[in-house]
Amino acid sequence: MRICLLEDDLELGRSLQALLQNADHEVMWLRRIADARLWIAEGGFDAVVMDLGLPDGDGMELLRVLRRSHRKLPLIVITARDAIEDRLDGLDGGADDYLVKPFAGSELLARLRAVVRRTQGDGAEAQPAEWQLRDLVLDEPRMEVRRGVERVPLSRTEFTILLTLIKLPDRVVTRRQLENRAPCQMDGRSLDVHISNLRRKIGEGYIRTVRGVGYLVERGN
Repeated sequence: MRICLLEDDLELGRSLQALLQNADHEVMWLRRIADARLWIAEGGFDAVVMDLGLPDGDGMELLRVLRRSHRKLPLIVITARDAIEDRLDGLDGGADDYLVKPFAGSELLARLRAVVRRTQGDGAEAQPAEWQLRDLVLDEPRMEVRRGVERVPLSRTEFTILLTLIKLPDRVVTRRQLENRAPCQMDGRSLDVHISNLRRKIGEGYIRTVRGVGYLVERGN
């Protein structure tokens, strides 16, 4: 599954990201409500695991917004707010499950499987299986890039970077957003290396650098 993890605590965030990745899930770890709004709006997640106490606002308001705009997206709250009133507010506000910290990783995985099971086959938000950028075709389920009948070999991280850019055509994706989206921990220098390798493999002219901000791809003709 593709999971959006919203947790501002660095130590816990790293632990949860590793837990979910070790269970063969693809994880996008975010730490701010503003970033979560952007990425969840683009779609493609199978579930959201989110804290409520966040540095740029109250997660309860985000929870209500997400439930209104993504009616069938599974939402699990993870929080230290353990009062019965808080639990009721969270569930009434749109959470499919409410897990109080500290909790066992195995319990989170089991609850995640349960809430996703309830939505499978019941009108879950559909996403394209393939994305096109001029003569390149990205097959998302197979994590494969083709030019005509020829396969372009990309690493998992390179594929994720290119897919992220293609899903937001003609829009600048910041370096921080790309680093957060990577399937493994990434810093600025390693991002530059991956972008360079990606350009070498797919060719110049697809990915444009916006100096000091990030990158974008243009739809073109």
